Amino acid sequence: MTETTTGYPARVAAAVDELGRIAADGPRLGARHVVSAPFTGEPLVEVGLADRADVRAAFDAARPAQRAWARLDHSARARPFIALHDALFRRQREILDLIQVETGKARAHAFEELLDAASITLYYARRAGRFLAPRRRSGAIPLFTRAREARLPRGTVAVITPWNYPLSLGLADVVPALLAGNAVVHKPDTQTTLSTRWAWRVLVQAGLPADVWQVLPGDPAEVGETLISHADSVCFTGSTTAGRAVGRAAADQPVPCTLELGGKNAMVVLPDADVAAAVRGVLRAAFTSAGQLCMATERVLVAEALIDLFLPELVSQVRQLRLGAGFDFDVDMGSLTTPRQLARVIDHVEDARSRGATVLTGGRARPDLGPLFYEPTVLTGVVSGMKLHQEETFGPVLSVRSFRTEQEAIDLVNDTGYGLTASIWSRDVRHARRLARELRTGLVNINEGYAAAYGSHDAPAGGIKGSGVGVRHGRDGLLAFTRPQTVASQHVVTFDRPARLTAENHARLLTAVFRALKATRVR
Repeated sequence: MTETTTGYPARVAAAVDELGRIAADGPRLGARHVVSAPFTGEPLVEVGLADRADVRAAFDAARPAQRAWARLDHSARARPFIALHDALFRRQREILDLIQVETGKARAHAFEELLDAASITLYYARRAGRFLAPRRRSGAIPLFTRAREARLPRGTVAVITPWNYPLSLGLADVVPALLAGNAVVHKPDTQTTLSTRWAWRVLVQAGLPADVWQVLPGDPAEVGETLISHADSVCFTGSTTAGRAVGRAAADQPVPCTLELGGKNAMVVLPDADVAAAVRGVLRAAFTSAGQLCMATERVLVAEALIDLFLPELVSQVRQLRLGAGFDFDVDMGSLTTPRQLARVIDHVEDARSRGATVLTGGRARPDLGPLFYEPTVLTGVVSGMKLHQEETFGPVLSVRSFRTEQEAIDLVNDTGYGLTASIWSRDVRHARRLARELRTGLVNINEGYAAAYGSHDAPAGGIKGSGVGVRHGRDGLLAFTRPQTVASQHVVTFDRPARLTAENHARLLTAVFRALKATRVR
């Protein structure tokens, strides 16, 4: 395994200082939290933390701003987001530096996050008006009842996002919520406020009213209840445990709630798969962002006929990954982001090792590179009863096992409390599509690890079981931030009985009308 190390370039320090001043200030933010840099463990920035009063003040400012924002036409609302899309590419070095310094991920993985953020921003900026346009619906009495469905903003939405993809996961929810005409009170993780603040500042400079998107880092125990109790809708991305608590709190209001939670995702390598391509796919699917991705592959199931070819090649390729801290594209995998995550990875691997699993490569922390580095790891012999078998690890750890039949593979994929994403590798795409229907996951990728399905922004993305409720992306992802309103007008034939008709004759008239409609296939 090759390692590289580097100090922070001067440009990174300058950007951190500038955004740090914004992150530390607020209308009344008094508490302070010192964020550490994952690469070094040294203090990075001091962030102002909101309390309950700050949250209430944010909603008080957001609500009148939302009403004015919602009155704008769709093209006017879209303009700041087009500018954000362009800035993401024009100023990519700046935002990539910030993502890396906050999360510790490799630059190639930060760039993948940038691509996702830019793509989803442009997608909704171009399509929100079409998705929100009123739609004609069949009326109660066709031809005589004219019904229209309008989509109206819910009001002020609470968005809660994690630290692992601070730019793209924040924008994936904030952008459609704002373009639907809502205001947003957003609680990013305190570890990664700079990336969020960068996007906020670009949008405000491009014309977004500042009060429409309120960014409030804070301790969940301090601000979570107030945030949810004041919201008209809640959108949460994070762990399954925290998501269940958010869902219960939202139900108590009650307000709509979308939850994007964890996964224990599997890759299935069928007997006719291209082994070299599948191995390359595993490297990115398992070790992108050091495995700190809810859609990362943590389990690989390989057809028995291929296991002797697949496993040595995989181990060889993993050993060649370059591990280190670098603000260039010469590193293959970076650091974990928090001490808590490193502790979880170590615990899962040591638990599996103590119970009989075999570590083929990796399996150790690398404090010589930095405080939170852990080697990309491959194990075999992971079985029921081990934490690695059922729990989400959220780190650069992969278990591999073989299967004999497709039904066995299907059962293994589905043998988890999660249901986020899966991957199938086969030269027969038609057969892989049929097999996908048997998998209890919200997303399935064929001959790709995770990005094909999640990156298809016109299609909904969401999990089932312990992986969440609701979807993001596509028309459904935007309409989740709206409430439907049906407006119907009645013409000529009405439900009111004309004075000249008896009740019996009115019933006969309506009977004749509905029979005629059936005959003409209108209904």
